[in-house]
Parts: sequence; C-alpha cells; structure tokens
Amino acid sequence: MTILASLLSPSPPLTTSPHPAPAQSAAVRLLAPSARPPFPATLAATAAAGLLLLSPLTPPPSHAAAADPDPSSFKVYYGTAASAANYGGYGGNASKKDAAEYVYDVPGTWKERLVSKVEKGTNGTDSEFYNPRKRSEREYLTFLSGFRALAPIGAVLDNLALSDVGLQDQISTADEVRSTEERKEDGQVYYEYEVAGAGAHSLISVTCARNKLYAHFVTAPNPEWGRDEEVLRRLHQSFKTVDFSGTS
Repeated sequence: MTILASLLSPSPPLTTSPHPAPAQSAAVRLLAPSARPPFPATLAATAAAGLLLLSPLTPPPSHAAAADPDPSSFKVYYGTAASAANYGGYGGNASKKDAAEYVYDVPGTWKERLVSKVEKGTNGTDSEFYNPRKRSEREYLTFLSGFRALAPIGAVLDNLALSDVGLQDQISTADEVRSTEERKEDGQVYYEYEVAGAGAHSLISVTCARNKLYAHFVTAPNPEWGRDEEVLRRLHQSFKTVDFSGTS
C-alpha cells in the first residue's frame, strides 16, 4: 500500500531560478569581402588577356636563312679558249660544252667575272670566278697560242709571272715554291706549282694541247686559304683539257 500511495501522490511542482542563466551568445564569423580591383583596372586586365589570345605567336628566328649557301655544291665550267677576235659568242646554236677545250670545277656560291675583250687579247685571260665574300679568293685560266710543248718546269713559272704582277709578288715573298711534273693516263703532261707567299697562297696547273699553253690558277689570301684549303685543292685538281668534239 505504501508503494501504491507513493505512485499516486502528486509530484512536487517544478521550480525555476529567479535569475536564469544568461543565454550563451553564438559566435558569428564575419567574412571579409574579397578584395576586388577597381572597375577600370579589371577592364584593362581583361582587354590585355584578349589581345594575348588574338595575337599570333612570333616564330623563333630562322638560323637556316642566315646561314651561307652550301659551299659543298660545285658546277663544271666549260672553257673554249676563244681568241679575242672571236670573243662574245659561238655562232648559231653552237653548244659551249661541244666547243670546250678545258674544264674545271667552280663552287656553287662563286660568281663569274666577265673578261673584257681587251684583257683577253693582252694577257690571255679566258675565264675567272671569285668568292663574293672575298673577291681576292678566285680561280681563273689564261692561255697562249703557239706552244706545242712545255718548256723546262722552272722556266714556265718565271714566264707566267712576267704577265702577272700578283704572281710576281707572291713568288718574291714566298716561303716555299713547290713544283712537280705529272703525266696523266692519256700521256698528257701537267706542271703543278704551289706558291706559299707571305700574304697569299696559289696553286697553278700548266699544260699544252692544240698548240696552246693553258695555265689554271687558284689563289686566296692566307686567312681564306686556311679556311678553304680543301675546297681550293679540289678546284686545282679538277682542271684538265678536253675534246668533246671528237677531233684531236
């Protein structure tokens, strides 16, 4: 009964504190607004970005365009050794190759110097090519009529120098002058000279054919000789007399 009485008795009234606990204030985090540039600056940046997108990329400089043409290419020159009276042409449709009396190689980048009729008649110059980067680096041929055979090897060089002041200077200041005699497979004799002068270097090849004396010169200042010796020796070795017409 005691248990039942306790269950049925009313619960004591709830009491509240006369001083309620203050409500805990919620912490509020104020987010600072993002820093934004002024409107004119934003507009300028947008325009600059647009220009970058529209502008084509500048290609890197081409080194190939600045490089010199390939000096390893050569062409064959066909020389006719025509007299001054016949200077200027071969008549009709005559082929220069068919009328050629000699040939030699020329670097593809070299330029031809036109020989005047007066020059051909006075010193026998028939053809000449030069390096446009250094005009004194050149290759040329002279010929004289009325020679059936070569004179002694020393006398030939001295006679060539009589009509070539530059060659005279090279010989007079040369540290060394080499001369050799070479007989080709067809029996033709060539005199080969190498003149190492104080300021220039020359290679000379001389031979006789068709009652003419042909002298082929390759010459260059010493700095160019040191740079292009291999090419210059090739030019020297390429010279020979020919007969494409089939007659002797």
